[in-house]
Formats: sequence, structure tokens, C-alpha cells
Amino acid sequence: MSVGQGVDVCYNVQTAVDGKHKLIAHHEVTDAHTDQGYLVPMSTTVRQVLGVEKLEVVADKGYYSGEEIKKCEDRGIVTYIPKAAVSSKLKKELFTKEEFCYDALTDTYMCPAGEQRTHRCTTMERKKVKMRYYGTAACKRCHLRPRCKKRRRGRLIKRLVDEAVLERMAQRVKENPEKMKLRKQLVEHPCGTIKRGMNQGYFLLKRIKKVAAEIA
Repeated sequence: MSVGQGVDVCYNVQTAVDGKHKLIAHHEVTDAHTDQGYLVPMSTTVRQVLGVEKLEVVADKGYYSGEEIKKCEDRGIVTYIPKAAVSSKLKKELFTKEEFCYDALTDTYMCPAGEQRTHRCTTMERKKVKMRYYGTAACKRCHLRPRCKKRRRGRLIKRLVDEAVLERMAQRVKENPEKMKLRKQLVEHPCGTIKRGMNQGYFLLKRIKKVAAEIA
């Protein structure tokens, strides 16, 4: 991990905290610089540890991954993860994807100008994820085109084949804002206790095997 002009040896400690007893039910030490890819393994393992069939998982934006969230839903694990607002369109004061309304019955998008966008093609992205594209010929004559995208053929809206999974989760997050507040009280509390109460702000050992023993 790069810090300013130097380099620090750092580790990423994944923790899953039980909402009933406020205890760390499962943990794992990695050298990954992000939390991507750990939602499914942490969730499935902690469900086995707790010995439960139904499990609700509340995580921060770092775990947001369409593929991982889909796998959790397939396993019967209910997820609550907010989506990070990182759209480049928002910074440029252009229409974001959220302003295009999707209709599942007709499989079309309605744009801010009131024009219907239909499915044009389905392709496989570099991450081996199937993506559907929606467009309309009305872009050429649209008066809102300057706020959409400066593309000669008009703007295409991308949609994951399994995006309905993300939409269901987004609705859950919207309807249950108290769960996101609960996440901070649960998973952050043990970290605060370890760092402040126990004065363990850093690891004394190096290499994952030794650090795993130390955190345990």
C-alpha cells in the first residue's frame, strides 16, 4: 500500500459481526486492496458458523458488485448495500442512468424527453458480464440532447442481464434506512474497541499467516 512517497505493508481484515450478540462471528485476513469479491465467501461462511438458514447481510459501498449480489440472492442471502454515486455524467451535469425509467413489462426505457428506448443488442463485456443496450432514433432530433450525450448516433443505455436483482436490493435499502445506520453500530464497534480500548492500532507481525493468528 502506497502512503505518500513511501510504502507500508498493510492487510485487509474482513469481519462479519453478529447482529444479536455484537460479536465477530467470522473474520479473514487478505492482502487485497479492496473488498470486492468477499461478499459471497464471507456471507456463506458466516451463515454456516451461525447455523441459520436465513441471513440478512448489511455492508458498505465497497462490497457493491452485481455478480456477488446475484450469487447471494441465489443462495437465499438478503443483502443491503448502498450504491456509490460515481457517475461521470453527474459531474458533467448530464442525465444519469437513474433518470431513465425502466419498464419490465415492455423491456424498454423511458428517457427524460419522453422517448421510449428499446433493446438493440446484448454483448459480453470484458468482465464476462452480459450487458443489454437500449437506444432510440429520436436522439437525432431531441431538444434535450446537449444534456444527454454528444454522440452522433445518440445515447445507449446499458443494463445488466440480472439488473433486476440490483433494483430489488436498491428498493430494500430505500425502504429500510435504519439498517444502514445499524451497520456502523455493529461492524465498526469491534474495530473501535480493538484500536482504542485495546490500543491495537497496527499489527506487530507480517505475512498473512502470522497476521491471521494475531487478529484471531
